[in-house]
Amino acid sequence: MTERLKKEKERGIISFLNCKIDLSKKVFVPRIETEFWVKRAIGQIKELYGGRTSLKVLDIFAGTGCIGICALKNIKKVKVDFVDVSKEAVEEIKINLKLNKIPRTRYRIYQSSMFEKLKGREYDVIFANPPYVAKERISEVQKEVLKAEPKEALFAGKDGMYYIRKFLKKVKKYLKGKGVFFLEFDSLQKEKIQKILEKENFNFQFYKDQFKKYRWLKAAVKPRK
Repeated sequence: MTERLKKEKERGIISFLNCKIDLSKKVFVPRIETEFWVKRAIGQIKELYGGRTSLKVLDIFAGTGCIGICALKNIKKVKVDFVDVSKEAVEEIKINLKLNKIPRTRYRIYQSSMFEKLKGREYDVIFANPPYVAKERISEVQKEVLKAEPKEALFAGKDGMYYIRKFLKKVKKYLKGKGVFFLEFDSLQKEKIQKILEKENFNFQFYKDQFKKYRWLKAAVKPRK
């Protein structure tokens, strides 16, 4: 067992990019695949927006808050809204913001079912890492993961697409005109997701993780002609 896995098992503090992430509230443990794509997404954001001021970012399905905290630590002059439906996750996010010494003026936290408490808000960047494990594939999930992780943070209906479908149908209302969003998913869901993106009129690009599996995407609303 690697040192990282030992730390995860102990539910202590792990490293996620250049951030410290506490796991004491037993929310979903950040994965190395997520760490891989977040690093690249942050690089793309820097290229896209440069030194722009007042960049507004949303970390939805935030869990530990690791993605939004990485954005706060690695992109200048951004402000992040964190959203999760879980009370434990909200508590964990608060802990991790303090642990990483993020000024209170740079973030807001909402205990909310997806976009429920964000009506009227628009963002330059949205990060989404929803539950996406299909219940029909439960036999493929490691027993240690099933035992340790909160089930609501893992499973999303028979095909794992429940939250992804809801997110993709609503996200457009919360993006600024040139805003982008990043989404993590299971590689087996790629075709279904592509059909939804096309139907919802998005420009998009799929990307592979370090294991050469499609794992994340970047999308933006197509400009009106």
